[in-house]
Amino acid sequence: MPEVLLDDYFRRYGLIAVFAALAVGLPTGMLLVSWLLSLVNVRPSVPTAVKRSIYECGFETIGGRWTRFNFRYYGLALLFVIFDVEVVFLFPWAASFGAMSAEFGVFVLLEMAAFIGILVVGWLYAWRKGSLEWG
Repeated sequence: MPEVLLDDYFRRYGLIAVFAALAVGLPTGMLLVSWLLSLVNVRPSVPTAVKRSIYECGFETIGGRWTRFNFRYYGLALLFVIFDVEVVFLFPWAASFGAMSAEFGVFVLLEMAAFIGILVVGWLYAWRKGSLEWG
């Protein structure tokens, strides 16, 4: 390899190393500074009963730790996430449809039709199984 290509190659890995060092160094530094400030009482630690209580939506917890819950909520939430991810793929496609269709033709439209078709089949399956009904 020519010397210039190797220089650029190692420069890219150097940039990744700098970002990795920042990703580890900044949170570690913040935790270290917080710990040092607590030693000199700039950040006092005064635990009270209110600070140690469990906080969940502003209400005290009712019941024990092992209470039964309705699983349908989690099933519906998972279905929402699955179908919501569709937008992540659909929006960039719609935004660049003109440029892609000029280059690839009808193939771009057929690929998205197949993608939406698979999602519709999944939606119909969930609807048929009653996963979208709460009661």
